[in-house]
Amino acid sequence: MHKKKNMVFILSTVPFLMVLGNSMLIPEFPAIKSALNITQFQVGLLITFFSAPAALAIPFLGYLSDRVGRKVIIIPALIFYGLGGVVSGLSAAFIKDPYFIILTGRVIQGIGAAGTAPIAMALAGDLFETGERSESMGILEAANGMGKVISPIIGSAVALIIWYALFFSYALLALPIALLVWFFVEEPQGTVEKRPFRQYIAALVSIFDQKGVSLLFNFLGGMVVLFILFGVLSFSSDILEKNFNLRGIIKGMVLSIPLLTMSLTAYFTGLYLKKKGKYFKASYLAGLIITGIAMGILPFCCRSMVVYPAVLGLLGIGSGLVLPAVNTMVTSATQSEQRGGVTSLYNGLRFIGVALGPPAFSLLFSGGLFTMFVAGGVLALVSGILGFLFVNEAAILGAGDPA
Repeated sequence: MHKKKNMVFILSTVPFLMVLGNSMLIPEFPAIKSALNITQFQVGLLITFFSAPAALAIPFLGYLSDRVGRKVIIIPALIFYGLGGVVSGLSAAFIKDPYFIILTGRVIQGIGAAGTAPIAMALAGDLFETGERSESMGILEAANGMGKVISPIIGSAVALIIWYALFFSYALLALPIALLVWFFVEEPQGTVEKRPFRQYIAALVSIFDQKGVSLLFNFLGGMVVLFILFGVLSFSSDILEKNFNLRGIIKGMVLSIPLLTMSLTAYFTGLYLKKKGKYFKASYLAGLIITGIAMGILPFCCRSMVVYPAVLGLLGIGSGLVLPAVNTMVTSATQSEQRGGVTSLYNGLRFIGVALGPPAFSLLFSGGLFTMFVAGGVLALVSGILGFLFVNEAAILGAGDPA
């Protein structure tokens, strides 16, 4: 058990790295807009062009991971992730109008990201039985959140060199993590099943026939949480600069507050759910209610340097309650042979949430701050209520898969 937990901690470096792909850039949005002479919508596309290709590639790579193994996908994906950063960095350094080449590099990075955290989640799920799985999901989600916590600070620090140094840092981190996973993580036997594609799809369809409603509302919960989080963060960078004159590392530290509270909440929620073995739906509902409340308060505190970061922290707590519960239900809903496919579909929708957040919030902003934040709050509340009503917790946790 101790050895498996060590492997989970090594695997947790994979989602840690993946989230740097977006979260390191957000504090530097104003500087990037100025350097490239682009709009808020266009700078938001740096997130979209990373996350949308990832969402499209994840199901395909999930299928491959079920056929050929998890590590065989994770290692090249990490290298591809770093390569995309090099493409964006070199274009920014040497091309006069680099915006579209930077977006190309972001697409390459996104495709690489598709084979990182989602497949690491499936591999962590393979290592444990259902009763132990919630702790491992909490560790991965905490690492994901900790990456988001540290990345605004790292991003602000790296950008002190020059803003496009951010892109090169991805490659510098990807290689040692790939080596750690290759040498120190052992893939369990019996998780690869080389069945024909048609049979594989039929098996997935069978899972959705039995647990489809519960799975879809879990997918919705994960997608909505990240849609809101990244939509809020993309605007908070500008709000902190314009309203409070915060820049550099100090601004990065404030932006890390909701990510820190999310990370801590995710870790302790995972431990609690493991101990109790229930209350997953309650955690799901409570998290989305807290998210909705935070969104309702945000438009009224944009001028308070104390209240605004505190409410951002509350938003992080809501996210941290939802994600470990959803992750555990999704990874426990199926046998290991289809786990890569199911978790990849789920992570694809998470990426879609991240991809849509910044541009959607830009469009909602045309109706004002109140409209933008309250619309997100209503979405959170509706998603929480629907999930609580329609997720069958006992059924979705009853896959009976001996890891």
